[in-house]
Order: sequence, then C-alpha cells, then structure tokens
Amino acid sequence: MKLLKIALLVLGFMALLLGLIWVGQGTGYFPYPKESFMISQMPWAYRGAGLAVVGLILIVMSRKLRPSQPRSR
Repeated sequence: MKLLKIALLVLGFMALLLGLIWVGQGTGYFPYPKESFMISQMPWAYRGAGLAVVGLILIVMSRKLRPSQPRSR
C-alpha cells in the first residue's frame, strides 16, 4: 500500500506540474520553447487545466489512503 501511495503522489505532482505548464503555454504566459505549437492556443490551456485537476485528485487520493491493517485471525 505504501508503494501505491508514493506512486499516486509522484504521478499527481507530475500531472499537476505538466498541466500548469500547458495552461501557461496555451494562454501565452509561458512561451517556451519559442517555436512551440501550443503557444496561445486555448485548447491546450483547457487540456492543461483538466490535467492539473487530475493531478490534484491523485495527490488527494494518495493522502487519503490508509495503511494496510494486519489481518486478525
């Protein structure tokens, strides 16, 4: 269970960061690299916002998972 929590947390932060970068590129606030096809393209801002929300959900899920309880006999 601990490995699952760590995996969800890492994936959540990666999705959040990538989503925020896409929002920045899609809105034109983060025009890097200069030749990127994503700059000032609002569909990428929307996709980035969606990915950031998924990342936040994964982070919350990783924090809510309980450690496994030993089985009683």
